[in-house]
Amino acid sequence: MALDFHRNSKRAVRGSKTRSWLPGVAAATAGLLASAVYVREDTSRAEREYPPTGKFMTVQGVRLHFVDTGGADPVLVLLHGNGAMIADMEISGLVSEAAKRYRVIVFDRPGYGYSERPGDRAWGVQAQADLFRQAFGKLGLVRPLVFGHSWGAQVAISLALDHPESVGGLVLASGYYFPTARADAITAVPAITPVLGDLLRHTISPLIGRLTAPGLSRKMFAPQPLPPRFSAEFPVGLTLRPSQIRASSEETATMVPAAAELEKRYPHLRGPICIMAGGSDRIVDTDAQSVRLHSVIGQSELRVLPGLGHMMHYFATDQVVRAIDDMAARVDSLALAG
Repeated sequence: MALDFHRNSKRAVRGSKTRSWLPGVAAATAGLLASAVYVREDTSRAEREYPPTGKFMTVQGVRLHFVDTGGADPVLVLLHGNGAMIADMEISGLVSEAAKRYRVIVFDRPGYGYSERPGDRAWGVQAQADLFRQAFGKLGLVRPLVFGHSWGAQVAISLALDHPESVGGLVLASGYYFPTARADAITAVPAITPVLGDLLRHTISPLIGRLTAPGLSRKMFAPQPLPPRFSAEFPVGLTLRPSQIRASSEETATMVPAAAELEKRYPHLRGPICIMAGGSDRIVDTDAQSVRLHSVIGQSELRVLPGLGHMMHYFATDQVVRAIDDMAARVDSLALAG
């Protein structure tokens, strides 16, 4: 009798504890469901407000979104960085300025803007470089100049290394070229972890991104202030879609090993190369990255712009275009010499 009473008491305690958890679990579940509904609606709203502005082509089964300004040769291809898209290059003024004397083509890299990023393959720098090589072929581009900003600089380098016949010259801006310890590479991992990552990207990650976006933007542009046009026109809502968070998180998590793999091959780079960076970049260390790359690539040219940060193309658009002009002139002189 006493033993039965003791057992019943233990069961009652366990049942009481279980019931005490239920409200918390229910509240968390309701919160996640509400977040998922908000994220879905916010994604739809962003895509209505910022529809695609360019054309589409399919390469390797991937639907790529791009803007082609038309015009005659020479051709300049612009590759944006992590977290950005075509709008970055347009808002900076680089597209309109370069289009005065180039046929400018700007791609949304896989997973950004309105370009697809199929989950059936890893989208490292080599995979993206091969994708763009084939895109160049479909567009009939012959050895275009390629400008790569930030993560786009790694893709541009891989293009020149793996497909040198597809690139006339490189202008690399604010790039990350050598592996270093980076906290952001670690914090990006949960968002790409199977199951957990899907849950986070469709619930709380966009909400956290909305809160942290202003501070991150200020750091990207520092020490200069945020350009008014960027604040007014950049489609932040598109960057907070689950699909683009996945792309950005994948590239953040893999940029260190990508740099480690590319580092071994830098001495094999050939052709005209200009390396540009802001002297006060707070995202990547200019001395440890751009200056060091210049020391490894003997035939490269280095242009460090004092007082500018990671988004130097917003504040020195004319100097970027001048560097592109110089690359074009070097390509022409090498062609004549050949």
